[in-house]
Amino acid sequence: MRDSQQQPPPYSIDPLLPSEMAAACERVGVRKANMDAVTLLTLAGLAGAFISLGATFFTLTVTGSQLGYGPTRLLGGAAFSLGLVLVIIAGAELFTGNTLIIMAWASRKVSTGLLLRNWALSYVGNFAGAVLTVLLVYGSRHWEGNGSQVGATALAVASAKVNLDFGEAVALGILCNALVGLAVWLSLSGRSNVDKVLGIIFPISAFVAAGFEHSIANMYFIPLGILLRGETSALTAANLGAERLADLTWAGFIVKNLAPVTAGNIIGGALLVGVIYWFVFQRPGARRGG
Repeated sequence: MRDSQQQPPPYSIDPLLPSEMAAACERVGVRKANMDAVTLLTLAGLAGAFISLGATFFTLTVTGSQLGYGPTRLLGGAAFSLGLVLVIIAGAELFTGNTLIIMAWASRKVSTGLLLRNWALSYVGNFAGAVLTVLLVYGSRHWEGNGSQVGATALAVASAKVNLDFGEAVALGILCNALVGLAVWLSLSGRSNVDKVLGIIFPISAFVAAGFEHSIANMYFIPLGILLRGETSALTAANLGAERLADLTWAGFIVKNLAPVTAGNIIGGALLVGVIYWFVFQRPGARRGG
């Protein structure tokens, strides 16, 4: 008969407490930071594709909706949640979620070099996965759905994103990744996939419905818009003036959206979520009972 001390601990369905989530986040951060480059790039490519699939689902969902502005955005946000659900449940490396590795860095369990390496490789991999998904969606002619209204929606979304002011884009990026970071944070508390999905859907639906800016999603939205700018049927259906499309270029994408939104995403995820929760629960001398 097995010794009772060798028995596995009883399974619990209770969610982790915030202090336990902080410890788990540090452990995950150490593992992510030490991942080999090939594995990291591969999983980052998957994350870029997963977020792009969520963006595709969002575009289709809001096209032609007669529910009104708020309900339509809410429904689109719920659809977009598919992306982070796939990242968390299937397993992938998302740059915006990986900003939480800052907690392990703050506890000196991860070096600055490993932190920046993870961010750089996950960002590059996310971009590659997103652009490959753009090419597949564009080549599939999916955007011709509903008399090219799906393409018109994609053009309108991309155009709006490259017409943001720099400071506005930074602020929207901060707000976005505060919510994405919280979605990842909440998923750490879950004992089951159902728990994790429920923790993801509400913060992600909120950031999408509110129109906040996510750098990795924009790696899909804006390049697709750039390609659709050359499609007459999508242009006609969108009925956008030339001035709205003037910055829908690769240069406009990087300078007017990707750079400021990425900076905002780092601030929102790393500082407003990671550093704050590290300070509360993991700083030297902090009480960890909560």
